[in-house]
Amino acid sequence: MKRWIPFMKSNPTVAVIRLQGMIATSRGALSDQSLGPVIEKAFARGKPAAVALEINSPGGSPVQSALIGARIRRLADEKNIPVIAFVEDVAASGGYWLAVAADEIFGDLNSVVGSIGVISAGFGAHELLARQGVERRVYTAGKSKSMLDPFRPENPDDVERLKTLLNDIHTNFIDHVKARRSGKLDAETDLFTGQVWLGQKAQALGLIDGIGHMKPVLKERFGEKVQLRRYGMRKPFLSRFGSQVMDDALGSIEERAAFAQFGL
Repeated sequence: MKRWIPFMKSNPTVAVIRLQGMIATSRGALSDQSLGPVIEKAFARGKPAAVALEINSPGGSPVQSALIGARIRRLADEKNIPVIAFVEDVAASGGYWLAVAADEIFGDLNSVVGSIGVISAGFGAHELLARQGVERRVYTAGKSKSMLDPFRPENPDDVERLKTLLNDIHTNFIDHVKARRSGKLDAETDLFTGQVWLGQKAQALGLIDGIGHMKPVLKERFGEKVQLRRYGMRKPFLSRFGSQVMDDALGSIEERAAFAQFGL
């Protein structure tokens, strides 16, 4: 009631956006489409003293990472609201892209941070098909149309083209991190090899700004009476039924594998 009474000062509010899981366009993952309304509401409801990003993500799609990060920056600049990121278990690859959308980044001593690189993985099944007596038939217009077909032997030209694409994305990632962390990064260390670091070392390298957990940091910054207003994606009721259960299971396996590469 207090905030409706004229001339009475209300307690500061911080909007908290939960960014948990893989970054992808699949249902249930972090994407600009699924998070857009959540982010817009967090910045628009009232006048928060800050927006906090609660991040626990091993990464995923570079495009979705860029779209989500750009939306956060646009709203922060338009509304002049500071953004503070808090890393939990991991902010790696696309997860770190989201973290650098913030003005400040905090983590735990054991938070995994970094992995500023790009990866593409797949399988080759042409030998299996040959052993089973299955012949693959593909017809294309355009010599690169069937690039990296998993049912054909690997083509060195295709691999070279893929590496060019990956290097270009990596360059975009590096430029983004350098722009957002300008003046903070350790110039003597190559931070862009895909390596990860724990919290204290990440702070020493300038990848994060400090060691700290969300509530203590926000209370120190905005006072003991600061109020946290949480925003996050909600799972649809129908996701408990039918084929969507299988989709959720497969997505969970993929996400589990992504976290596992960091020992989590």
